[in-house]
Amino acid sequence: MITLTAEHLVATLRPLLTAEAAAAAPALGADPGDLEQAVWLRLLERLHLIGPPADPEGWLRNAVHAEVCRAEWAGLRERAYRGEPATADDVPEQVLVRVERDRLLRNAVRRLPGSCARLVAAFLSPRDLTYREIARELGLAQGSVGPERARCLESLRRLLAPEDFDVG
Repeated sequence: MITLTAEHLVATLRPLLTAEAAAAAPALGADPGDLEQAVWLRLLERLHLIGPPADPEGWLRNAVHAEVCRAEWAGLRERAYRGEPATADDVPEQVLVRVERDRLLRNAVRRLPGSCARLVAAFLSPRDLTYREIARELGLAQGSVGPERARCLESLRRLLAPEDFDVG
């Protein structure tokens, strides 16, 4: 039986890990180096607790996949800090109501006619775009963004039932 040293594993796996991380990281919006570092840590933990994997390349691909899943799951669980203290609205029931209202709103926005879906989505963007940025992104004249927005919001009001947004 051949005993693999940590140095040998690192030398052998580095090119594969670099390629795997470079391929997986963009989908996460993550830095490939961060993904590589997380996998190296997993390898060190494994070496310390269990020993080297029997199939290092297969283990590495699985470890990259596991880190991608872990990062995606963390992204779903984490809530962006907006500088607001926790309130009564942060109780699970209120969070669920907000999530459901947001889902209804997103579905209604997708059903808007013509270019309204893109325009309203731009206004709802977490990037907090200015009228100038929205006009440039959508190929509109800056002066037409306001009137177009009013027309689109009226269409959105007609799509949404008032009871969808009652919180009682």
